[in-house]
Amino acid sequence: MKPSKKANSAGPGAVPDSGDMVTSTADGAEEAISLEALMAGDESAFEQLVVQESPRLFRVIVRIVGDDDEAQSILQETFLQAYQRMNTFRRESKLTTWLYAIGINLARASLRKARRLSSLEDQEVERMQPAFNRGMFVETPAIWDPARVTEFSDRQQLVRKGIEQLPEDYKTVVILRDMEEYSTDEVARMLGISSGAVRVRLHRARGALRKLLDPHMRRLPKS
Repeated sequence: MKPSKKANSAGPGAVPDSGDMVTSTADGAEEAISLEALMAGDESAFEQLVVQESPRLFRVIVRIVGDDDEAQSILQETFLQAYQRMNTFRRESKLTTWLYAIGINLARASLRKARRLSSLEDQEVERMQPAFNRGMFVETPAIWDPARVTEFSDRQQLVRKGIEQLPEDYKTVVILRDMEEYSTDEVARMLGISSGAVRVRLHRARGALRKLLDPHMRRLPKS
């Protein structure tokens, strides 16, 4: 399936990657897609890629932009750009990382263009980190993480609102690392930053979320 033509936009800033193209079907089974066929412009192979990766990629995009219609438009543009620029893929690790980098960068560009920005600034995130005095916590932080919290359906909306308040860089890292459970290295490749930077952003984002949501987290049932 060849994507329908629409307005083109700038590509991702992340480093492309390569490797055997193995993706998961809707029922969780793994199915191989020929990377060579994709690189050669085989429409059947590309259609398989679209079918298998669309659900998760859409979920990532909609969590970033917060709008279903906009996310669907970005998803289409992501696959269009991937199809048009497949020959630029440098085979450094997984193709899906390169594909998701395109979608994430388009989603972040959409946020900036529409000015759907966070209510928190970077400086506020810093102020929300746990305080220390003589090497000890001034207050004991609750032990939790966003992925665990979302196991409780009545708290999902609360957590989403908390994540929405984070600055774009922190929000994206939390979505990819905690919500989608990509590895630190995979997130680094998608965002075109170092693994260390991912860890720092994730730590600060979790600290800010803890401060925002701590009153509600303390009422969660213990697992």
